[in-house]
Amino acid sequence: MIVPASWLRSFVKPRLSTEALAHKLTMSGLEVESIGRVAGGERVLNFKLTPNRADCLSVLGIAREVAALTGAKLAAPAIGPVPAQNGAKHRVRLTHPRGCGRFAGRVIGNVDAAAPTPLWMRERLERAGQRSISALVDVTNYVMLELGRPLHVYDLDKLKGPIEVRWGKPGERVLLLNEQEVEVDESVLCITDDSGVIGLAGIMGGESTKAGPGTKNIFLESAFFFPEAVAGRARRYNFASDASHRFERGVDFANNVAGIERATRLILEICGGEPGPTVDQVARLPARKPVRMRVERARKVIGVPVTAGEMAAIFRRLGLPFLRRRDAFVVTPPSFRFDLEIEEDLIEEVARLYGFERIPALPPRVEALMSADPEARRSLHELRERLAAADYHEVINFSFVEPAWEADFAGEANPIRLLNPIASQLSVMRSSLIGSLLANLRHNQARKLARIRVFEIGRVYLRDAAAGDGPLAVAGLRQPVRVAAAAYGPAFDEQWGAPSRAVDFFDLKSDLEALAAPCAARFEAAPHPAFHPGRSARVLLEGRPAGWIGELHPKWQQKYELAQPVALFELEAGILQEPPLPRFVAPSKFPPVVRDLSVLVDAAIGAQAMLDAIQAEKPPIVLEVRVFDLYHGPSLPAGKKSLAFRVVMQHTERTLTDAEADAASEALRHLLERRFGASLRI
Repeated sequence: MIVPASWLRSFVKPRLSTEALAHKLTMSGLEVESIGRVAGGERVLNFKLTPNRADCLSVLGIAREVAALTGAKLAAPAIGPVPAQNGAKHRVRLTHPRGCGRFAGRVIGNVDAAAPTPLWMRERLERAGQRSISALVDVTNYVMLELGRPLHVYDLDKLKGPIEVRWGKPGERVLLLNEQEVEVDESVLCITDDSGVIGLAGIMGGESTKAGPGTKNIFLESAFFFPEAVAGRARRYNFASDASHRFERGVDFANNVAGIERATRLILEICGGEPGPTVDQVARLPARKPVRMRVERARKVIGVPVTAGEMAAIFRRLGLPFLRRRDAFVVTPPSFRFDLEIEEDLIEEVARLYGFERIPALPPRVEALMSADPEARRSLHELRERLAAADYHEVINFSFVEPAWEADFAGEANPIRLLNPIASQLSVMRSSLIGSLLANLRHNQARKLARIRVFEIGRVYLRDAAAGDGPLAVAGLRQPVRVAAAAYGPAFDEQWGAPSRAVDFFDLKSDLEALAAPCAARFEAAPHPAFHPGRSARVLLEGRPAGWIGELHPKWQQKYELAQPVALFELEAGILQEPPLPRFVAPSKFPPVVRDLSVLVDAAIGAQAMLDAIQAEKPPIVLEVRVFDLYHGPSLPAGKKSLAFRVVMQHTERTLTDAEADAASEALRHLLERRFGASLRI
């Protein structure tokens, strides 16, 4: 909102320069964004008001604040009644008092609508950012800027029957003054006559009844529309107006008649005319609920021992009527203050008039003691460092994703939908990080990057009836943190010492194991909607289900136009953050013995199952068993594969003999033969 300094000083004359006044207003909560100059050297203040201060959307409102802050006397314009010269009236019906609580109006006949707007008014309007249109429109804009009272002028001869303020009906349409035709419904408050809708209440009038240069008789409207009946309606039609900006925040419901009288006098001075009586219908007005403020509570919140006398003086300066009740003030908000509803609102008024700059900064003092990180828990930052050290780049994505991603990568046909998405394609909450990482890969692939490694640590959102409400929680919704990574392109940068190859499942498996260490990672083949059916595994850490790893399903690779396979994993961060405590095991002083065991088994038998069986029944001297070779080929019987195990044996108290090592190897062979039908490959 732009206010010319000279116009403001015609209401109140503080002994401050414009710059000092702007600073004082800003420090009190009415931010002056800038001070400018317009034609003729006039200084103008550009205010950036918060939505709750609708009372300051006028020169009078700002002047009230200046008077309260500086002690200067407020000289509001004297508005007396304009006597009627005839009995002309126009009927008005208020059939929906929950939308329109008060409606004042006046007929003025024989006006000269083509009369020019006086120079002084044009200059004030233009300096306040308003374009001069015509004398009648300029008067209504002037009163709106001066008193904060939106008005509207109708051509009386174009009205068809009485004016009625009601909710719209489906299918009704109206052509507005901005030449935009809109369709209304039951949620839009309308101004109507016998011909239908002639305007949107509190927003904009209609083209069919507007006053023009040839208008002779007018009907002047000054109404009070409840904020909830106006809020959001203009945005629905993709425009805004000065009237809607004020009504949706709250307009003084006590100055309807004052606005009519002020506008009438200006119209008579500029356009002439014969006014009829002012008609004022009141159906329902907002209740002014008294607000109680405890003196001690105010002192505690502000942090300064403001006296009760100072508080009373502040309320008087602000024009807030109050009663003193023992250790409290009971304030009845005036009609122009819609922002005073609770005790904290009054405490804020005391604080800003007392002066924020007078409240000392007393930061809390605490002892900054160095503490060691617990061994049983590691931070998300440590997980980030591990992934960054493994050549992955961190990304941060929106929690809002495309519905198709949820269906494709999480198998979620009924995702959590947003009521008011920031974009149509970002309309659901993610239950997986995979879709976001693939979008990052596509973005970088389109920019010709051949080798891409990205990871994200972020929340996902899952329905859970057992989830309770809390400061950072929503009932029925679980919000776990997950760690996900994706690898695309060559397994390593091009080099002379090794041929290039594409990254695969096992490259990412190695990175996952390094990230999870010292947690023991186990991988179980299992299907996942995002992954290749033969290259997908469930991940268990220390026996707890922790997430998934796999290569992207070929159909998703094709659908999302990824030129090469993608390997991904997604894990629960909470499990990764809880590594087992290290346990000391004294190393043996005696040399190990190594034996290799190569067996033939059915191709369908997994190596992990064989390793699990060995781990469960191995002889005590067997220290480690790992797979080091896998072979499929025509030299083997049909349906068979060859697996080679390296067995490391060691005794803690003496050197093993060959006989002991051979016996342990034979025991393992018998175990594999008994459990899996394996035969020794010679």
